[in-house]
Amino acid sequence: MASVLSFLSGPLARALRRSRRAIHGAAALAVALQLFLMAPAAAAPVMVLKVQDAIGPASADYIIQGLRKARDSGAPLLVIELDTPGGLDSSMRQIIREMLASPVPVAMYVHPEGARAASAGTYLLYAAHIAAMAPATTLGAATPVAIGLPGVGGKPPANEGDAGKGKQSDKDGGKDVKPDARPVLTPALVPADPMSAKQVNDAAAFIRGLAQLRGRNAEWAERAVREAASLTASEALRDQVVDVVAKDLPDLLRQIDGRTVRVQTGDVKLSTRGLAYEARPPDWRHQLLSVVANPSLALILMMIGMYGLILEFSTPGFGLAGVAGAICLLLAMFALQLLPVNYAGLALILLGMALLGAELVMPSLGLIGIGGVIAFIAGAILLFDSDAPGFGVPLPLVLALAATSAAVILLGGGMALKARRRPVVSGREELPGALGEVLEVADGEAWAQVRGERWRVTSRQPLLTGQRIRVLSLHGLTLEVQADTAHRDIGSEKPKPTSQGVPS
Repeated sequence: MASVLSFLSGPLARALRRSRRAIHGAAALAVALQLFLMAPAAAAPVMVLKVQDAIGPASADYIIQGLRKARDSGAPLLVIELDTPGGLDSSMRQIIREMLASPVPVAMYVHPEGARAASAGTYLLYAAHIAAMAPATTLGAATPVAIGLPGVGGKPPANEGDAGKGKQSDKDGGKDVKPDARPVLTPALVPADPMSAKQVNDAAAFIRGLAQLRGRNAEWAERAVREAASLTASEALRDQVVDVVAKDLPDLLRQIDGRTVRVQTGDVKLSTRGLAYEARPPDWRHQLLSVVANPSLALILMMIGMYGLILEFSTPGFGLAGVAGAICLLLAMFALQLLPVNYAGLALILLGMALLGAELVMPSLGLIGIGGVIAFIAGAILLFDSDAPGFGVPLPLVLALAATSAAVILLGGGMALKARRRPVVSGREELPGALGEVLEVADGEAWAQVRGERWRVTSRQPLLTGQRIRVLSLHGLTLEVQADTAHRDIGSEKPKPTSQGVPS
């Protein structure tokens, strides 16, 4: 019994103590590892994107890529600093679709002071989970503009007073009809044609749906579309169009802390006070895409590309003009497939470039070239909508490109006209009328030197060695000549000997 008690109090007790220490150490290591793994997720910074340009394919790709990176990195919030005059409807709707499906809350922040969220920017502000503005910023003017030619015009109401009243007269029974619950537009606000009416009604319903989804002022949103209404930051906060007016990004994160927003996966409570933030500026790919997708640059690249190919095909050389032209033309085609293009305008531009190329290859004293310049100007004006902010081709640029083309055509036509009037100096056409000298007459054949070349000659009159002759025509490799009486004396003169006795 004493030995058993000794064993229990000795080695067994020590073994139990060691095992308890090992268990405690393993538990502490597991807790530390779990805290280490949880620390990066808790400390993930707020991601910040900056859009300071028209909403187009480049900015849409930049924002969509930012949404995906924020989701993959586990960012608690994505802030988009916005300053835009508007942009393309297709790009705007693409961004909004991605924002509505994002599991990461999105705060659209009109910043810095003096920035604006006009036209397409207003829709983006309404679609965001958090709508914020800096002081001295504006939003609104969200009326859509048409791409291309207007539709068939419609007539406004005949009686302007009826539009402002809340009732209309029933023609059949003379009864008053109750006013519609929706506000009645005045004639000045009625779209001028059915196509514009369809676009305005569609845009109004779209932004009204966004306002209802986010619990914002739907009535003013519709006014921004139908009446191009605008608001300052303080007015937007007062009318419940935006959620926050913040002077800077830390102030924004402080004010929205504790708010609950609904994302695709459910409700999320924001804990943003004091969080670090990380700016993600556009990379070189988005910057290149933004430059290439500029309508003015696309038009210039198309013109350079066409001229390069025309020059290469008309005067083949080292291939520099052809390679540069092909690269510019491919870049122009890439830009055009990103932008909303009026295909009638594109066809007119291609016709104009073809006519200009025909003028360079087959000069017609500028007649074909003038038609090409006219077609180019008309196509460039119709190619893009000049009313879409940031996506119109300036008229001075169109006129400058047309003037450059006209200068090239006039220069080429003038050079062709001078060349046409200039006497022929070489070739088959230059030989008739040329002077020569008979070198040898033997065995019924005569040979003469004409323009420094030895030719077989024939004549209806006998020829003598040393006689001066004039070429009448060319038959194959034989010249038909006659004696040149005007230079008979010169031809009969013998060469004078030099001091060494060698004929000069």
